[in-house]
This record gives sequence, structure tokens and C-alpha cells, in this order.
Amino acid sequence: MVLLGCGSVALGWNSLAVSLTFGFAVFTAIMIFQPISGAHINPAVSIAFAANGDLEREALPGYIIAQCFGGWLAAMIVVSGATSPAVGYAQSWGIEIAITLLLMYSIHVLVRKEANLFALAFGVGLMVAILAFCFGGFTGASMNPARTLGPNIVTGEGNLILYIVAPVIGAVLANFIPEPLDE
Repeated sequence: MVLLGCGSVALGWNSLAVSLTFGFAVFTAIMIFQPISGAHINPAVSIAFAANGDLEREALPGYIIAQCFGGWLAAMIVVSGATSPAVGYAQSWGIEIAITLLLMYSIHVLVRKEANLFALAFGVGLMVAILAFCFGGFTGASMNPARTLGPNIVTGEGNLILYIVAPVIGAVLANFIPEPLDE
């Protein structure tokens, strides 16, 4: 995700192309890795699944280390894509919590509906692309600590607490939204 998404930033693509590239990267990662590891490419999502009992807690540290190392390694290649807010501190926290909550909720809905692999990958990738397009200009629309940690460390940007903690809060809060009723 960092390699493709932040690579599109490094190439100077417009916000629509960057958003679609991030969505495509998520789609591709889910298509490839879901059968192997559940496609855990986001520490906030992994933490929410572990908190909900849907991921073995013993596996969580390994997932988080691999996710963050992958983000850092890709950032070393593209040396771009750092995330920084363009709005106030409180707004940035609110946006990152809200958009990660929406992302995690969409994942919960697709998993609960037992969507096939393509539908799951398409749905989550589309949600990432839409949220990135709508909110990228405000906060960079991280939604993923590993996506921001690598590029921000490599480029020397700050705001790591915002981009590590807010997505985790949003993802875990999504666990408390009740399942939609079937009609």
C-alpha cells in the first residue's frame, strides 16, 4: 500500500489518482494475502479484530511488527507520502477517528455478510479510495498507522501520535456498532 499509494504521491498524481491507487493497493493486498493471513495490512484493523476476539491476541504483535516494517521498507524506496494535517488539531483527531471507524465498520459488514474474496477486496478498497478522496486534503486520510509511520519517519515528519492513536480508537469504536438487521 505504501509502495503504490505513496509512490503515486511521489509521482505528483492528482488527488483522485492517488486515492484510487491507495484503494487499488488495498484491493490487491486483500486479493493476494487474505487467504494466507487474513490480509492484515493495518495495525488499527488488527487491533480491533483482536479486541473483538476475531484475531488471536498472541498473533497481534507479529502482525503489527510486520505491518510497520513493511510500511517503513516501502517508504525507504519511495521516500515520499508523509502524512500531515491541513486542519486544526481537534479536527484532525475527529476526522481520523471517524474515517477509520467507517473503514472498520465496512470491513465488519462485509465479513459478517460472508462476502466472497472479490467483493471483500473491492468493498474495502473502494471504501479506502472514497475516504482518501473525501478527506485526504484535510488529514491525508491515513486510517492506518503503518501507512503513515514509515513515510513520516523516513521523511522526518511528525504527528505520529495522531496517526497511530486516532485510527486505533476509530477501529475499536467500530466494534461497538451493532450489526445491521437483515430484512
